[in-house]
Amino acid sequence: MAMVVKNNMSALSTLNTLNKNTNALSKSLQKVSSGMKINSAADDASGYAISERMRVQIRSLDQANSNAQNGSSMMKVAEGAVSSTVEILKTLKEKAVNAANDTNTDADHATIQKEMDQSIDQINDNANVTFNGQYLVDGSKNKKTNATTTAMTNQSLSTATASNAKLTDLAARNGDSLNIHSTDTVTVSYVKDGKTVTSSMQVGTETLDNVIKTLTGSNITITSATSHIGVDGSSNSVNTASGESAITISSKASGVDGQIAGFTMYITDNKGNVNKSANAALDAFDESIRAQNKSTDNSIVMQIGTKAGQSINVGLTDMKATALGLQGKDGATLSVGNQENANAAINVLDSAISKALDQQTTIGAIESRLEYTQSNLTTASENVTAAESTIRDADMAKEMTEYTKNNVLMQAAQSMLAQANQSSSNVLSLLQ
Repeated sequence: MAMVVKNNMSALSTLNTLNKNTNALSKSLQKVSSGMKINSAADDASGYAISERMRVQIRSLDQANSNAQNGSSMMKVAEGAVSSTVEILKTLKEKAVNAANDTNTDADHATIQKEMDQSIDQINDNANVTFNGQYLVDGSKNKKTNATTTAMTNQSLSTATASNAKLTDLAARNGDSLNIHSTDTVTVSYVKDGKTVTSSMQVGTETLDNVIKTLTGSNITITSATSHIGVDGSSNSVNTASGESAITISSKASGVDGQIAGFTMYITDNKGNVNKSANAALDAFDESIRAQNKSTDNSIVMQIGTKAGQSINVGLTDMKATALGLQGKDGATLSVGNQENANAAINVLDSAISKALDQQTTIGAIESRLEYTQSNLTTASENVTAAESTIRDADMAKEMTEYTKNNVLMQAAQSMLAQANQSSSNVLSLLQ
């Protein structure tokens, strides 16, 4: 190579190598200090984009998990309130059974009534429980529903029972006659708007529909045996649990104000003795459709996924004493003031317990589902984090090896640049 002084090509070439080594060392330092092999889009454009999308997914999964945990906490508050109501109803059933025993005096009945009134008031307090300022089981979080009427179905009478069948012709499910005689007395009791209504008449040649119409003042209607009971609040067809035909009674008016509770029908002979076999069949009207007011969709929506619409909708029904049939809109409470009223109250409380347990089951099922959801979200977050780590996290052993290499190369380049800068001075020896 010719000896020149204007352009020191060896020094320029060494400087270029030094700059490359310096950049490489800088990147190695950044990777080692951050623990990531991709620190910006310049390091790996496609890898950076994929990693960022995964990070969005991870944060969304973690937030969905948090949502599920908060939802579970909300359901636990609701369950606590309903559980307390169930316990109160158990006690009230016990008190009603006690009050139905004629060993109690009028004063005893009055004492039991006071206790029941306080317990019913506590049920209303339970229904007003809140979570983060939101009422849960007061009916304000119900799903969309149309106004429905109370329907009670009897699956203990013969499947061929017609609404116009004579009482004396009634038979049990197995076809055995109920042995009701024309000289017997039929009594009907029910609770409407918190008030107990009880009426009696001689059996004679009366039919079922006429007895119910007469003794309830047309507040209750009856339909002949059929497996189809009616349409619920969501316009879904409701059938008997067994799929067999059964007679159904319904309240005339719809909504909570029109509901009936604790329908009781029993037979006594002309000496006042009860017909146990007949009463066992006649006193088997179980609520098949619950009376509800018309409502828009106010159900609780829990966002438990990373995409729109990945949610759980929870509808919580009304757990106030009025909705359970224990209290009227005027404040009148279920009466156990005498043996007859207490007897009617027993069926009312059975129905209320059934409603409360149904709500408790719904809440429990949601809690169980949320536990599975949390587990699933946690697993998903872990797996996506592992995948993102593969793309973006640095192999520290490898990066330290690379850093050491780049550090040595930079120092070597610095030393060689010093040598190259000295080569131009050799030209001066020719000029002496």
